[in-house]
Amino acid sequence: MTIPRILIAGLCGGSGKTLISLGLVAAWRRQGLDVAPFKKGPDYIDAAWLSAAAGRSCRNLDLFLMSEETVLQSITASVGLADVAVIEGNRGLFDGMDAKGTYSTAELAVLLQCPLVLAVDCTKATRTVAAMVLGCQKLDARIPIRGVILNRTAGLRHESVLRETIEQTCGIPVLGAMPRIREQLLPERHLGLVPPPEHGGQDDTLRQIAGAAERYLNLDALRTLAEQAPVLDFSGRSPRTQSHARRETVRVGVFRDEAFQFYYPENLEALEREGARLIEISPLRDPGLPDVDALYIGGGFPETQAAALAKNGAFIGSLRRWIEEGLPVYAECGGAVYLGEGLVVRGKRYAMAGVLPVAFAFRTKPQGHGYTVLDTVETNPFFHVGVSLRGHEFHYTRIQPSSPKELVFAFRVLRGFGFDGRRDGLCYRNVLALYTHVHALGTESWAPSIVRAAMRFRSRAGRHRGEKVHSDRSWHAWAKTG
Repeated sequence: MTIPRILIAGLCGGSGKTLISLGLVAAWRRQGLDVAPFKKGPDYIDAAWLSAAAGRSCRNLDLFLMSEETVLQSITASVGLADVAVIEGNRGLFDGMDAKGTYSTAELAVLLQCPLVLAVDCTKATRTVAAMVLGCQKLDARIPIRGVILNRTAGLRHESVLRETIEQTCGIPVLGAMPRIREQLLPERHLGLVPPPEHGGQDDTLRQIAGAAERYLNLDALRTLAEQAPVLDFSGRSPRTQSHARRETVRVGVFRDEAFQFYYPENLEALEREGARLIEISPLRDPGLPDVDALYIGGGFPETQAAALAKNGAFIGSLRRWIEEGLPVYAECGGAVYLGEGLVVRGKRYAMAGVLPVAFAFRTKPQGHGYTVLDTVETNPFFHVGVSLRGHEFHYTRIQPSSPKELVFAFRVLRGFGFDGRRDGLCYRNVLALYTHVHALGTESWAPSIVRAAMRFRSRAGRHRGEKVHSDRSWHAWAKTG
């Protein structure tokens, strides 16, 4: 399958590859191209910006979370009739989960046979930049490094010296030179960039970034490079066909507002394929929980919206009542924090939903960051004992048990931190709250398990929410029929 594609990688995090990738996507879109954006690795915020720039959902490609076959299937299925695909790498080109760089951007580039352009931070350096690029070329000759984009150049003379030394030493072209931009177009905070819903000037920022790309990048040469990508080879693989959407059977609520933003589009699509109708819900603004058969609460920033979340007591009361009646709830990271008794931010405690018998405290340093591997060891509403999950975590909060009750966790942590370095997946009735994020393409049982739980609740609760539900209808009672 022929897919024009290009991968923007960096020598390290913060090298400017997000700015350059956004500029490339936004500028090509202004030229009338349909651009399919992708982000390497388990990232929500960069992907949200790429989605905004492209006007279509950005997909994540990750060789830890999903197989090579699934990555290839994802990119070929997602590109569709797009004119070109732009893939943003993560961290440094060869940085992976170990000393060998396993699951790195470099490995993805080899799998996708994707022309790769290095975005290099040139701050206070000239010929040394050529040495770093040459080192990348020599470390692994399989990597199709086809060009360099200079970032944060200090002026025309600086740019001229960099171009000459790179092109003479490395034998590849410089395809753009982005000067240092004094205005902070993409401000950062603890989890990375401020996401589009909270930025306040998304459209204007993207216009400025597109303008910078049009001025400083060789868009024609970059497009020619993308069109030189070879045909993707599926030999020896059996691509999984897309399943047709089932008849709608259940309503699954999804928290989406400034506090809860972290969702892979594939997760939401997987729920719909299983027959779920997705109902968007805002715990910041909605007066109560609407008619749903299950809840999916993703991650986000409850710590930045803590006061507003705590203020909506009517919604919290409604949520708690339905959880006590057995409503299945799957909550990830920020969603788990919201379900706790309270959240302490900078010494001030805010009341949260009060479902889980723990409070959470926001810390100044990450409490869990990286890939995770979980082993299911306790009965829970969604996964059978013995099931292994791969995911990722990135959180600054940590639990503070506030009840003498023994806490029940569904998972043993084999890699990662979870709640306490040993356990993840706190259970209460039909609630499963975990720090780990999973990707539906890598954990194929995820969406069916949520829809099955929703169907059990719907059938036992009665079709109309006004019917009485017996309080013992938790997953303990349903396990015999599940």
